[in-house]
Amino acid sequence: MTALSVNLNKIAVLRNSRGGTQPDVLRAGIACLDAGAHGLTVHPRPDARHIREDDVHALGALCHSRGVEFNIEGNPFASPRPGYPGLLALCQAVRPAQITLVPDGDGQLTSDHGFDFARDGEALRPLVAMYRQLGCRVSVFVDVGDPLVEHAARAGADRVELYTGPFAEACASGHAAAALRSAAETARRAQAAGLGVNAGHDLSQTNLAEFLATVPGVLEVSIGHALIGEALYAGLDPTVRAYRRIVDAAVGHSVSA
Repeated sequence: MTALSVNLNKIAVLRNSRGGTQPDVLRAGIACLDAGAHGLTVHPRPDARHIREDDVHALGALCHSRGVEFNIEGNPFASPRPGYPGLLALCQAVRPAQITLVPDGDGQLTSDHGFDFARDGEALRPLVAMYRQLGCRVSVFVDVGDPLVEHAARAGADRVELYTGPFAEACASGHAAAALRSAAETARRAQAAGLGVNAGHDLSQTNLAEFLATVPGVLEVSIGHALIGEALYAGLDPTVRAYRRIVDAAVGHSVSA
């Protein structure tokens, strides 16, 4: 089965653009879980441009109380600073079910590439070990088509998250076949190395079903930007329920593609 994790960063962006507490990130998280999301994702960045440290604690407590997955994304190489205690400190305090490591630079607008395992693989190994010692599952962000995707297993990761931005762009242009083939092959190679496969970035109601029907064994999708954008028109509850229908319909298909 493919789990749906809703990324709440865009709710926090809207709140922070005005200051104050509205829209309420915690209330949005509750609404998503009530509508059937399997879990919640946040990506606190050092500049606190969206999700803040207090959000991480509040949403972590919510997920623990509901018995659902909390996924924290972040750059393991980013140093602590005022307002950002560092990814490790956040995870030590909250103990999420999953930590997704991404190679974002401090000023990067959004995640747009996976790790370079030739450069960072050995440096990742002790960091992955520290996060696993917290009892957390560790996923690492990878590019579709990465020839070294198996090195995520050498670094000690449990899963990889396929960066699906290029697929979404190809799908929007009507030329998704090659991107889908590459994603499916990357997933199979990761699975052959003993890794679970997640996926995320620019997945939407328009392209998600095709992706899950073609890429084998996707365990989790993390969706935020498109979902929150669609919810502006349809409402958060109906939108999450629509995504649940897509992932539920994919059960039994993605594993056999």
